[in-house]
Amino acid sequence: MKLAEIMTPDPIMLSPCMTAREAARVFSEHRIDSAPVVDQNQRLVGLLTKSHLLRVLGQGLSPEILVEQIMTRDVQTCSPEDELDSIIYPDRGRYPVVDGDKVVGMVTRTNLLRVFFDSYHKLSTEFETILNSTHNLIISIDEYERIEVFNRAAEEVLGVKAGEVRGKKITDVIPSSGLGEVVKSGRPETLQKVELNGRTLVSNRTPIIKDGKIIGAVAVLQDMSEIEEISKELKYVKELNEELNAVFESSFDGLYIADGNGITLRLNKAFERITGINGREFLNRNVEDIVEEGIVSESVTAQVLKQRQPVTIIQLYAKTGKTTLATGTPVFDKKGNIFRVVCNVRDVTELNMLKQRLEQVEGLSEHYEKQLRTLRLQYAGSGKMVVRSPRMRDLMETIIRVAQVDSTVLITGESGTGKELLAETIHANSARKDGPFIKVNCGAIPESLLESELFGYDAGAFTGARKEGKAGYFELANGGTLFLDEIGDLPLNLQVKLLRVIQSREIVRVGGIKPLKVDIRIVAATNRNLVDMIRRKEFREDLYYRLNVVPVNVPPLRQRKEEIPSLVVHFLQVFNRKYKQVKRISPEVIDLFMEYDWPGNVRELENLMERLVVITPSDTITVQDLPSHFGNLAKDWSNKVHVLDIVPLREAVESVEKQILEKAYVQFRTTRQMARALKVDASTVVRKAAKYGIGGKQAVWL
Repeated sequence: MKLAEIMTPDPIMLSPCMTAREAARVFSEHRIDSAPVVDQNQRLVGLLTKSHLLRVLGQGLSPEILVEQIMTRDVQTCSPEDELDSIIYPDRGRYPVVDGDKVVGMVTRTNLLRVFFDSYHKLSTEFETILNSTHNLIISIDEYERIEVFNRAAEEVLGVKAGEVRGKKITDVIPSSGLGEVVKSGRPETLQKVELNGRTLVSNRTPIIKDGKIIGAVAVLQDMSEIEEISKELKYVKELNEELNAVFESSFDGLYIADGNGITLRLNKAFERITGINGREFLNRNVEDIVEEGIVSESVTAQVLKQRQPVTIIQLYAKTGKTTLATGTPVFDKKGNIFRVVCNVRDVTELNMLKQRLEQVEGLSEHYEKQLRTLRLQYAGSGKMVVRSPRMRDLMETIIRVAQVDSTVLITGESGTGKELLAETIHANSARKDGPFIKVNCGAIPESLLESELFGYDAGAFTGARKEGKAGYFELANGGTLFLDEIGDLPLNLQVKLLRVIQSREIVRVGGIKPLKVDIRIVAATNRNLVDMIRRKEFREDLYYRLNVVPVNVPPLRQRKEEIPSLVVHFLQVFNRKYKQVKRISPEVIDLFMEYDWPGNVRELENLMERLVVITPSDTITVQDLPSHFGNLAKDWSNKVHVLDIVPLREAVESVEKQILEKAYVQFRTTRQMARALKVDASTVVRKAAKYGIGGKQAVWL
């Protein structure tokens, strides 16, 4: 599918000279969350999203900041002639569509979801059309015997509409259907005679099994009233044979008959039509020879002769690529010997194609769900985490992948980096999320109590023990996740026992002798260097390798300082709500925070923010409210021009000039005052202000 077919044409476009306030107004009026930024010649220069505007608000920037200062310049574009498959990436959700050098449209996640649901609806419609085009009656029920499928042939025979009976008990509509018994027994029933509205039908009833569980049953009914009527006229043997031949040949399903030795006796034209193979390749030949030649993948007749009971299999015809559903039924003589095998063959090639396409759609849906969950964690965190830096985004992607499997995880990192939150995230996104999540701090429990706390104890295990015994943390975490924090503090004697639990998935209570099976996932964490501890014989090497199956290292806050502004805003909101405050924080404080190394990491920042919200007397937290160890840092900061990245020298000079002039304009408002403060001529101030558009056209310079 071409992108031109799904894109939003003539999108709303922004100018790089627009302010963030104006862009926000455009987003609100047109109900969009992104827009391409183009120059005067309609050429793409960048992309602005709602995230950029929220970042302006979150970082306390002026709403008059220009779009070109906050937009994304490195934009992935596409052409109207590009195929849909070329743009499905989990980390990108918006694509400007460019024809030549002009922006002609936008492709967003909304466009992609619309294509997905349209495809799903088309598949469903095609599947329903196939059912209603089937000659035979098809009726299915769910595990509670309520009608789910009721095709058009069934409507015509029973004289009721599907909408009238769908959801009703099958016994209320067709008391003699027998489908309820198939659901209960789980056994197929073939060639069962059913009387409906004065007509005799033959019913093949089969349980519907999914993931080893019976979820319903389906009946395929074929009208055999004429055959039943003719069979009563025994004196007209010749006419009966002719009629039987006519019915045999007119059957919509393929019919294939072999004798008790597997020799093909006859087949109808429907069989040739369905398989695409001339009947001469089968007649008077043994079914096993036909299989050996590769005409058909497997013979249902051979299976019936071997098992002496009805058999249903899928057959593949290599020459024509056809797939059929074949049901073979033995016919016994008076002595109990099989003298005929009647095979009913149905074409399921197209149904299999629809099934494959439906499975593909379901697979895509599951894939997109995982990607969206990853994106939510990348950009919104887990409710407790703030993720903004590339390193943390990569880390969260790893966490999501690791959560899907049951491997043991070792989380390392300095104290206060958020190792416990990562462990919670692993549990919440795993198959064990509905099970318990037990946290144990190995360094906080006295060594004398740690063994009984971890493994539990039996009655009378030691003095003071409960008479009924006690379950340990391993038992409490059964079916879920056990988080062993500060694993480096675990005594050596308990390291041996932990290693045995990881290997055998069994524990023995203190004072007990009976091993207990435990189904748990272990996530361990430490801020210590376990490799150095192994060299000093303080930590077992074999346990380290058992725990370090999937290593995860959490970087300290000083290595991901771009997250500090977002963390500050997050903690400010949390503690404002907690203490019913409306505190704000000045940009200078955040600038100082960006310079500080944070030896206590995120925990130190969290505690500092709580302290500032509680003790700051004014509504705005300023540099003066910070602890004393920020004092020298504040003095150094005030005398510096801070460079966060390498940019062209000319751009850097212009940026500094513009910022200084903007601050002077806000403070003084007149040319003379500004010139006096900046120690330049007034003409220089006027010329520079005009260059950078400071004050606007209505400014009056004196």
